[in-house]
Amino acid sequence: MQVVNTKKKLPENTLLTKINYFFREYWKNRYLLLLLLPGIIFFIVFKYIPMYGLQIAFKDYKFLLGIHESPWIGLDTFRKMFAMESFWQVFRNTLVISFYQLVIGFPAPIIFALLLNEVRKMKFKKVVQTISYLPHFVSWVVLGGLFMQFLSPSIGPINILIKALGGQPIYFLADTDWFRTVLVSTEVWKGLGWNSIIYLAALSGIDPALYEAAKIDGAGRFKQVIHVTIPSLIPIITIMIIFATGKVVNDNFDQVFNLYNPAVYSVGDVLSTYTYRRGVVNMEYSFATAVGLFKNVISFGLVVGTNYIARRINDYGLW
Repeated sequence: MQVVNTKKKLPENTLLTKINYFFREYWKNRYLLLLLLPGIIFFIVFKYIPMYGLQIAFKDYKFLLGIHESPWIGLDTFRKMFAMESFWQVFRNTLVISFYQLVIGFPAPIIFALLLNEVRKMKFKKVVQTISYLPHFVSWVVLGGLFMQFLSPSIGPINILIKALGGQPIYFLADTDWFRTVLVSTEVWKGLGWNSIIYLAALSGIDPALYEAAKIDGAGRFKQVIHVTIPSLIPIITIMIIFATGKVVNDNFDQVFNLYNPAVYSVGDVLSTYTYRRGVVNMEYSFATAVGLFKNVISFGLVVGTNYIARRINDYGLW
């Protein structure tokens, strides 16, 4: 049987011919490329142009003088930041909370997607998916108020149950022993359904022939999951864990800000809330920018490092 190669080949001529060929291809697909335009504009306006303000971290920024006229002080703000005990405390809090969220929150949507994938009742599956996606669309301002009532030591249903069982009520949002547990559990609950979407999409793309071959070899449902489903998810799991590792120092400001209070600052104050108080409330713009730059450098290093390790382990990665 004759095999027809449909793949287009570049003309084997000069460099100018090749350039003309690529421009013709781009022009041919110009309407598809236009779809990229809103995304490109978003990143330029909201991600790249604001980088101009990073120089504030190296200046003694005065609002009335502006960025250009404010005096240059080099790394003085960073030296001040690293010498402050309060900075290291919030940095430690951020790492601890992010570590718990990574360990518990990262595998949770994977397990949830695997369980949903095994459900054969489509109506039940759709209902569960819809219910699990809903918390993602509710802001932390609303959820913060709900959790304050839900976890209240006087009227909250959990404390009513504890008292009914003979225990003492717990003020979850003001107890340093419980506050991190509340942060981690509520974050996992809110993102469980939404974060499972990408894994469900990956599961739908697995070749059914692999399952048929596994059945012929005598594999039951559990062994099919172990030997077919999970290995097929490894590429997307690798990409997602690289992204998750890069967010270790990028805490959820909305969540913490709406749930914490001075009684739990020692365990719940994180870099974003600390930066907010120092930068916006106290108007220490240079200090806040220095903290933000420090976070971004750490995140970039974590993404590069995790990507390198992933490429060495399983040959998958971002680049």
